[in-house]
Amino acid sequence: MEFVEPIRDKKKIADIKKYLSDNKRDALLFTLGINSALRVSDLLQLKYSDVIDGSGNPVDYIVLRDTKTNKHNRLPLTKKVKKAITEHVEANYCDDLNAYLFQGRKKTGKPIQRQAVYRIISNAAEAVGLNNIGSHSLRKTWAYHSYKAGTDIVIIQDMLNHSSPAITLRYIGITQDDKDRAVLSLDL
Repeated sequence: MEFVEPIRDKKKIADIKKYLSDNKRDALLFTLGINSALRVSDLLQLKYSDVIDGSGNPVDYIVLRDTKTNKHNRLPLTKKVKKAITEHVEANYCDDLNAYLFQGRKKTGKPIQRQAVYRIISNAAEAVGLNNIGSHSLRKTWAYHSYKAGTDIVIIQDMLNHSSPAITLRYIGITQDDKDRAVLSLDL
């Protein structure tokens, strides 16, 4: 498997959202992925009942058990994620709340496969001129932009379930050049 990067440029994120906008499932997958620390395996296990209430409205939080660590997670949903959920539900109405949120077109009762997610994300990234972007880039993108927005690295480390801040910084692609700029910009 090749190494993938976070999507660092917010304009490219907007371009990918526009590219995916005709397919509400894929748009939700991307939007939820970049706005959470969830792994693709956890995203694919989500069901309609995890993201909407009995009236079809988006919930405030997703509560799930992490598939890799078996830890319970409570994830608040942002306004953009709630909007994407509403659009997906309207476009892909499903009266079975126990159905998977990210089903394939054949609606086999199973979620799409990880390989399909990789193709969706990497094709969208290529269409807007990005390379080295794949399904894992979603999680990395959330972590990168959280860090750049000033979130404490220890919080990001905990959400990603990493063992040290150094691993998290390497994971999100914070380079020596970034560290040098931080020191040089202060110049007290």
